[in-house]
Amino acid sequence: MTDTLWLWIGFNAFVLLMLALDLGVFHRKCHVVTFKESISWTVVWIALAMVFNAGIWHYAGSQKALEFFTGYLIEKSLSVDNVFVFALLFSYFAVPPKYQHKVLFWGILGALVMRAIMIAAGAALITKFTWIIYVFGAFLILTGIKMIVKREEEVHPERNPVVRLFKRIMPVTPDYRGERFFVRENGIRMATPLFVVLLLVEISDLIFAVDSIPAIFAVTTDPFIVYTSNVFAILGLRSLYFALAGVMDKFHYLKIGLGVVLSFVGVKMMLAHTAWKIDTLVSLGVIVLILAISVVMSLLRPKTPVMPAANAKPVNG
Repeated sequence: MTDTLWLWIGFNAFVLLMLALDLGVFHRKCHVVTFKESISWTVVWIALAMVFNAGIWHYAGSQKALEFFTGYLIEKSLSVDNVFVFALLFSYFAVPPKYQHKVLFWGILGALVMRAIMIAAGAALITKFTWIIYVFGAFLILTGIKMIVKREEEVHPERNPVVRLFKRIMPVTPDYRGERFFVRENGIRMATPLFVVLLLVEISDLIFAVDSIPAIFAVTTDPFIVYTSNVFAILGLRSLYFALAGVMDKFHYLKIGLGVVLSFVGVKMMLAHTAWKIDTLVSLGVIVLILAISVVMSLLRPKTPVMPAANAKPVNG
């Protein structure tokens, strides 16, 4: 599939068309995304991914289809962490709800470009240096253990070195200027806090991609499967955020489950060239079981509510 140029062209044309429809038609005007709307779009993106998966099954066989589905499930699961960070960033900077979709739209567009570059680099490394797969595997195991042990991690946007550097290069307005990322005031071009949030969204996705992209290489080394499963997971991330942001605290064991998934995928990667190689179908079953247990445990043992801390939002400080 990787060597078929028309597949790459056709798929990317489809992605650009969907993004154009999204921003140019359905979200041409900024508005608050309702729960019903977010659920509808979540169903649409999942349905499109499954139709694409059926196409892979028909044209490339069941093994490739299974690899796509497993990779998509891994990426979709790991994207839950992105949702949590997005919620923290929007709350910290008090981003008006009607502007949040625009930030996520451009953030995810940038994420698609960054992930395409990282996937190409990862595929090239694995092809040229077979041993790199063990490095990826060890990294995933350590990352998974860190997620399990360090369950609560605060986000401090004002300490981010990239944001600090950006504020030295370009002045930032003290408050929002509608939906605009940049404005010109008193002859000076300035960024708005909305662009600072967008910058942080891009940085957070880059950090998460470092975990998730090696994870999918444990399932398949076919760049087309890796890329398309990543893209479908990312395209549905905005609607997933609006659907889950308000109920994330109810699934407090999910982060532990994601850590276990990452560690398991790391082990699978380490065993890829041994007699104990884990079959893709077995991997899929294990991942689904881990996620199901973490969700059920979260519902059976609810998190003890705590008093919310006051949010600060220093923009220029």
